[in-house]
Amino acid sequence: MTDQAIAVDRVELALDHHSYVPYYQQIVEQIRELAKAGQVKEGETFWSETDVSRHLGISKMPVRQAYQKLRSEGLLIIEKGKRPVIGSGRLPWNFQELRGFSEEMRRRGLLPSARVLSKKIVKAKGEVAQALRLEDGESVYSIKRLRLVNGDPVAVVTSYLPARLFPNIEKQNLEERSLYAIFENVYKRKLNWAEESIGAVSALEDEATILETAPGSALLLIRETTYDSDRVAIEYSRSLLRGDRYTASVISVRNRSLPATASTNQRNTFSLTRPVSGS
Repeated sequence: MTDQAIAVDRVELALDHHSYVPYYQQIVEQIRELAKAGQVKEGETFWSETDVSRHLGISKMPVRQAYQKLRSEGLLIIEKGKRPVIGSGRLPWNFQELRGFSEEMRRRGLLPSARVLSKKIVKAKGEVAQALRLEDGESVYSIKRLRLVNGDPVAVVTSYLPARLFPNIEKQNLEERSLYAIFENVYKRKLNWAEESIGAVSALEDEATILETAPGSALLLIRETTYDSDRVAIEYSRSLLRGDRYTASVISVRNRSLPATASTNQRNTFSLTRPVSGS
């Protein structure tokens, strides 16, 4: 273990064998409390799955479940072949590269999934029409999905797509396939860049219920317009991410060349453009 490793006798982990709470959940709650109390700190090396299972006298399975959940929360950083490291408790979202939610989560070794909450055709107006460069009243698909990581709800994403560009997209499997994959593989729309504005809002009651958080809790609001290689705006989305699970991570580059159509000037928001890093 490294100099920053957490000694076995420094923290206490124990199981209540008479409790109806599953072992993995007991482990999760105790490690959360250790972090909250400052007994374990960001950057420190934590016990391995083997250490914990031996210490508690149980199999590795519930420990692995606990670690997967803590990893999805950003509280444990786990790399193959290395001991877990205590994280910040929030997953940094890197906006420098254009990746869909599923791509980003799989890149982190997490299991993404989706649940379609609604899908319908509506008339474009206001910010939707403006973002997609449509006339008011043009038809757009409105697709609202709950995004989950390792089974835990983390974001509600509403996507608006020009109906004329994506006929019958509602027939696609929107729970098991990413929209980006459908854009490129089904409709042959090669993605190029995206414009985003990032802010914060308080969760309304219905949003809090869906995201399993408290009304009024902080949410990260991301408005995004995605363009294809022909500079056509093909998607406008509004994402609400749990503020206790995510933080924005941005890399700034001096004198970077950006598409001329990608500049934005919005008040009270943080705006950026992220280019595609490959095909």
